[in-house]
Amino acid sequence: MFARACALALIFFCPCSGWAAEAAKLPVNFLYVGAGELQRIQGLLARPDIAGVQVVYSWRLLERGKNEYDFSAVERDLAATKAAGKGLFIQIQDRFFSPEARNVPDYLMKEQGYGGGLAPQADNAGEGQPEGMGWVAMQWNPAVRERYQSLLKALAGQFDGRVAGVNLPETAVDIDRKRDKTGFSCDAYFEAEMENMAAARAAFSNAHVVQYVNFWPCEWQNERGYMERLFKYAAEHGIGLGGPDIVPYRKAQMKNAYPFFNQYKGRLELVAMAVQEPTLTYTNPKTGKHFTKEEFIGFASAYLGADIIFWSPSSQWLAK
Repeated sequence: MFARACALALIFFCPCSGWAAEAAKLPVNFLYVGAGELQRIQGLLARPDIAGVQVVYSWRLLERGKNEYDFSAVERDLAATKAAGKGLFIQIQDRFFSPEARNVPDYLMKEQGYGGGLAPQADNAGEGQPEGMGWVAMQWNPAVRERYQSLLKALAGQFDGRVAGVNLPETAVDIDRKRDKTGFSCDAYFEAEMENMAAARAAFSNAHVVQYVNFWPCEWQNERGYMERLFKYAAEHGIGLGGPDIVPYRKAQMKNAYPFFNQYKGRLELVAMAVQEPTLTYTNPKTGKHFTKEEFIGFASAYLGADIIFWSPSSQWLAK
């Protein structure tokens, strides 16, 4: 298991760029894209202030049928990032943010024992944006969870030690518990996510494992102890943590994950936060304008203790 100093050394090593000298002061910049989008950002990836890229792959893309894995997309992206002298984080996505995106293998939705594979959930797309509907894999179903962990093991067999790290999706889900017919419960979901995180750490012994955490269903301000238990476990087992949104001092986040990032500064193997497209819609209440690069970085570094920021290519500073 990586010690923090060794883990950061792995991320911050790049023989062809000049960002390593500043790594101890500011978070390292990575880009964030979906599968199939790496080629369109090759120009940005070549920038000396960009250390690598996080690519999000849907479960369905990686597993075409039961135990029929196709990792060709990851191989292509790894070859491209390696050729550019940059690092690759892979995110294995099990939740999707549009009604049409049922991006899990067909067998999960059709075969008995998986309960349909997916559950509907609501999604907040950003500041001033209407709530949308999407889907989340039923990780609280042991059969579904076993298949997800099988995917993690298969990926590790091919990419452990070759990729910089693996990201697990955010903890937030919004299930209508009054109408739910999938067997969802708050405790079952929490335990499932903890089990997946441990399985990822066991599978990837030579790469970073980063669990995204922002909110837990059924919990506010650590009232069930979920947030506290996750951070404690991650710190004790060499697991990195992060989140899909850096929104400086936003009230909802300050009642949930953010204070724990601050409390655990320097105690986690890696802290990797993201500025995704919805993040860019938020405004600074002090200025009335969208947050600047400097405001994102300042908060991520000083309060959250971030080592890496995964930036959307739509970030304004990248157009310069």
